[in-house]
Amino acid sequence: MTFDFGAFNNWGSLKKVAIRDVDTAFASDARIDAEWKDLNFHARPDLANARTEYAAVEAILAGAGAELIRLPAGEGLTLDSIYTHDALIVTPRGLVKPRMGKPQRRKESEVNGAALEKLGFPIAGEITGEGKVEGGDLVWIDRYTLLAGVGYRTNLEGLRQLGELAGPDVEILWFDMPHYKGRSDVFHLMSCLSPLDHDLAVVYPPLMAVRQIEFLESRGIRFVEVPPEEFDTMGCNVLALGPRHAMMVEGNPETERRMRAMGVRVEVIKGTDICRKGEGGPTCMTRPLVRG
Repeated sequence: MTFDFGAFNNWGSLKKVAIRDVDTAFASDARIDAEWKDLNFHARPDLANARTEYAAVEAILAGAGAELIRLPAGEGLTLDSIYTHDALIVTPRGLVKPRMGKPQRRKESEVNGAALEKLGFPIAGEITGEGKVEGGDLVWIDRYTLLAGVGYRTNLEGLRQLGELAGPDVEILWFDMPHYKGRSDVFHLMSCLSPLDHDLAVVYPPLMAVRQIEFLESRGIRFVEVPPEEFDTMGCNVLALGPRHAMMVEGNPETERRMRAMGVRVEVIKGTDICRKGEGGPTCMTRPLVRG
């Protein structure tokens, strides 16, 4: 059975998006104290400031016309559960529950999938065994073309299973990801590729495969290049709210200038406690379910 979620791309107008807010994910100072080091956060998040920062994110999402679907708390979830993008994959046949590459996050797909199934979203299946997939390693170019990054968080077995669940009319084009900072780092395909429109994307070429760059160019996609000094400050972690309308983390003025020069309307958020410390930007904090 085919379920129509809407456009399969990463830039259409957001219609429905699943989130998990700070009070649900971070919960309390005691939880933050117990988890932040083990989860490789760069520093301890401040709960009060995180609430303020996240409220601004919700306001921008709602202002863009998105219906916010709030995911619940659940057994085995951690601070990382605020980053809802990774833990579910939208396919033409329904939601796929991935097997997360980061072991501490493996309960998220079950909790998130169960919550959305209760709301009427069908579940196409799950990634099992030795397969690994995380949502940040996947970018829809169009309804029939899914780009994937293969690295420490996503492997070929996971993509093989995903291909079977997504259906025979979906072509998965995979690219090797670099070692970069190693196994413990949060590095996804979307760490260096964030679509802004059908013909425009924010990119960081030094960490992209040549095949990937050539493919995007062959599809007529132009680039907003992130300068080296703004890569580690999440200059490339940009969420498209709609065509040429995007949300990004403050502290990346040159990337912002280059986006605006290409006709992009930019919403800038403060992300000290909800983004930088856990290495999860606007894209990571949202699981788009329907795009117009």
